[in-house]
Amino acid sequence: MEQDSLVEYGFRRAIITLTTILCALLEIVDSTIVNVALNEMKGNLGATLSEVGWVVTAYAIGNVIIVPMTSWLSQQFGRRNYFAASIILFTVFSFMCGNATNIWELVFFRFMQGLGGGALLVTSQTIITETYPIEKRGMAMAIYGLGVIIGPTLGPPLGGYIVDNYNWPYIFYINIPIGIVAAILTLRYIKSPRYAEKRAVRDIDWLGIILLAIFVGSLQFVLERGHEDDWFDSTSIIIFTITATLGFITFIWRELTYKYPIVDLRVLKNVNLRIGTFMSFILGFGLYGSTFIIPIYTQGILGWTALQAGALMIPSAITTAFMMPIVGKLITNGVKQQYLVAIGFLMFFIYSFWGYKILTPDTGEQDFFWLLIVRGFGLSLLFIPITTLALSSLKGKEIGEGSAFTGMMRQLGGSFGIAVITTFVANISTKNVALLSEHLNVNDLDVQQRIEMMKHGFMAKGMTPDVALQAVYKALDITVQKQATVIAYMDVFLYLGILFLICIPFVLLMKQKKGAAPIDMSEAMH
Repeated sequence: MEQDSLVEYGFRRAIITLTTILCALLEIVDSTIVNVALNEMKGNLGATLSEVGWVVTAYAIGNVIIVPMTSWLSQQFGRRNYFAASIILFTVFSFMCGNATNIWELVFFRFMQGLGGGALLVTSQTIITETYPIEKRGMAMAIYGLGVIIGPTLGPPLGGYIVDNYNWPYIFYINIPIGIVAAILTLRYIKSPRYAEKRAVRDIDWLGIILLAIFVGSLQFVLERGHEDDWFDSTSIIIFTITATLGFITFIWRELTYKYPIVDLRVLKNVNLRIGTFMSFILGFGLYGSTFIIPIYTQGILGWTALQAGALMIPSAITTAFMMPIVGKLITNGVKQQYLVAIGFLMFFIYSFWGYKILTPDTGEQDFFWLLIVRGFGLSLLFIPITTLALSSLKGKEIGEGSAFTGMMRQLGGSFGIAVITTFVANISTKNVALLSEHLNVNDLDVQQRIEMMKHGFMAKGMTPDVALQAVYKALDITVQKQATVIAYMDVFLYLGILFLICIPFVLLMKQKKGAAPIDMSEAMH
């Protein structure tokens, strides 16, 4: 059968699997690895905190712009050629990032690296699924899922280790040998499917490409920079919000009216894809949000190093890696994806509520262990079933288009999650400080005794009474700030848990054909 023409066996399949996993890992690890190196970059390149934040933002914008276009680009240039070109683009600009001499050079190189990296995720998903026969495609999705789920977890500890032991450019240089090997293996072993006739240059949806870049780029800018720039108190945020809104409206109009759209929105008529796209957004929100919040809590409140904070997430990643093939096997054996997703969201609710209960200003490392194990189980039950269920009733090239939608929404969900959590913590912390300060009444006997005890403690260290009293007030202020922030983090966990709980009924509404075979993505991105 034509759809099985790309199926490989033995050594070739192992090589293709390794290549696609490496590419998926490269892309996702690179989106989080720079976070722990921003301070080093700031010092070496003479940049402000606001400027160095663009190193993260530029990569994310390049990423999100290219993802919806991957299906069309594969058709235009051939999937193998497009995939290899993306790897080469990513690798070349990894080298350029490491050699940047000022902050804006680095920002531009990161944007170009993001354009190459965005294609790696969706295209590698399709390639690895095609390489396996239909009855083993649940397992193929499990293998691919390892890179997507573990990548964000590997980034911070790897980046922390490199920054502690080498210099920040090496977080980019480690991509180079992997990228070279992956490009060679791609050109040698990966085959392209047969495509329909390419579009003539005059038929290419150039306006759609421009509107997509304006819409997604502006939206990503608002999400990444909103908190830093005080949201709508900033003229640039207002301008980019208006630009994103107008870009979105005109992009929708263009894609629904043009004969050869760059992104075929009609595929969203499929109910399962619509719900699955929304679930992918929630998954991105939970995956990137929880990966983001625990390191900043442990570093900001508990005083851990970047390496310690990153290493904390490793048991969760190992749990997910262990469970992925099992979940793939369950789907292959006909277990309904709706039930797996519902259980996954329930486990994420348990994880979130548990986090809400245990957070304190001095929570110990051991308190996180089983909490993060539950998170690992939850993620393994969400990624594969959501993706396969979203694409379960699509056919042919619709599958590639649907895959691009779920990939883009997972990325945007992560950006929304980080933006919302950052803003929420900042705003609620400020309110909590005011509320807690009300209870520190200097006329209260308990407060007076506490101040006096602390004052004597500082005086015992050689301070004069007036200096000791100032030190007491400063220490109390720091304690109040810390307590206020911890309460804000607790609220984040609680609300995330409620969000996951609300999703469960919607998951159970999704339809799955009786006796349906595992997802056939053999023609994805045709």
